[in-house]
Amino acid sequence: MKSFSSEIEIKHLVEVNWADRWQVYQRLKELDIPCSCAANQPLKVEIGNPIAAVQLWSVIRQFTAFRQDQILTLERCWYSR
Repeated sequence: MKSFSSEIEIKHLVEVNWADRWQVYQRLKELDIPCSCAANQPLKVEIGNPIAAVQLWSVIRQFTAFRQDQILTLERCWYSR
């Protein structure tokens, strides 16, 4: 039997630059995160667990963070090993 918390799926409207929306949608699909993207509508994403939430955050960050911030994050990860 599934626990109650595993049955909850929360749908979120995600505001993404229209030029990046299709790429974000495609990447979320590759990660098997349920989402939909209709013409001239916001991206809709279903978050069913904490891993999906972190993956959504990461994908959005790829398209919204400044390049230098992304470089610094990668460097910090590399040196923390």
